[in-house]
Amino acid sequence: MTLPKLACVAGEPSGDLLAAPALRALNQIPDMSGLEVYGIGGPRMQAEGMRSDWPMETLSVRGYVEAIKQLPAILKLRKELIRNLLNEGRPDIYLGVDAPDFNLGIELELRKAGIPTLHLVSPSIWAWRAGRIKKISQAVERMLCIFPFETEIYDKAGVASTYVGHPLASDIPLEPDTKAAREKIAKTFNIESNSLDGIVIAVLPGSRGSEIELIAPVFFETMELLSKRLKGQKLHFLIPVATPRLREPLEQLLLKAKNANPDAQIYLLDGMADEVLESSDVVLIASGTATLQAALWKKPMVISYKVPWLTAQIMKRQGYLPYVGLPNILCGEFVVPELLQEDATPEKLANALQDWLENPVKVAKLKERFAQMHETLRRPTGLLVAQAVAQTIANQRKNNSSI
Repeated sequence: MTLPKLACVAGEPSGDLLAAPALRALNQIPDMSGLEVYGIGGPRMQAEGMRSDWPMETLSVRGYVEAIKQLPAILKLRKELIRNLLNEGRPDIYLGVDAPDFNLGIELELRKAGIPTLHLVSPSIWAWRAGRIKKISQAVERMLCIFPFETEIYDKAGVASTYVGHPLASDIPLEPDTKAAREKIAKTFNIESNSLDGIVIAVLPGSRGSEIELIAPVFFETMELLSKRLKGQKLHFLIPVATPRLREPLEQLLLKAKNANPDAQIYLLDGMADEVLESSDVVLIASGTATLQAALWKKPMVISYKVPWLTAQIMKRQGYLPYVGLPNILCGEFVVPELLQEDATPEKLANALQDWLENPVKVAKLKERFAQMHETLRRPTGLLVAQAVAQTIANQRKNNSSI
């Protein structure tokens, strides 16, 4: 019997983060020994043995306007990928990881050709573009849901689904160790061991170039304003640099900030987003998966975001939830503030951060809420995804042998 083949596509760093534990777990399933995994993935997936045949960066865009600019390259890549997977690279199964606008089109073509398709991470049909459920039912054999409320939606639509939890909930401990995280950061980046005493503010402006361009300048202005307001206190701002290509634009903003305020304690740290979050007292963060990381670390946060005007108008017309941040979506209410678009001003952001710093009782209640969320999301996600893949391959081979 030939070795099984899994084609897998993750379109951005968050998908790479989600899929890697599943690939790791697949290597532990006896029948999957020697599984060939190929497609599009990031460094974490490649570290688990995946062969990435196309660059993930081509797909890492956000928003309608930004996607239009990249559309020719994306369409070319998808056409080439489909042609490959229907011919010489035909897999036993296809696993699409998030990136629904890209993956659903591939899954539709492959399923028509008799290749089983699984999709990890449901599109946000509960937040906006609910009409996609029809295309999902045609393209996806089983949806692997990372949030518990999603399976009911798919049950009603007649689409098979499995709740697998969120891998971050298993990776992140239930109790953060703020002191140890600060010591690790100080040691790794040669910061004086006692220099992180005081208030530590994690600042996460995003993992895409467009995010750095639009929201990072506002975040730096917020840091400057907060430093002036809390001049008598020892403030430290830690900014994890998500990818190497983002360091240069962030360094330019840092230089400008240092020229305006030479005493500002602002550190750009390559990677280590989890350590930065764990070490913090409060978080200023761009909307996205990182907000869930911050919630799992039980941190009070202020969520912000800016997109081009046209993108914002399109999203407003297609959305129906009053919030965009994952912590608020999962809690079903505004447990943390969201300051978006025209509300994303240094004044308002600084006010919201200062409110957390001055209200320890409010912070304690939020931490209790986030602890409950953590327990709900904590499942052996990688294993559950791996088992779904392995079972689908086994069923496919059994059906083929009986023909």
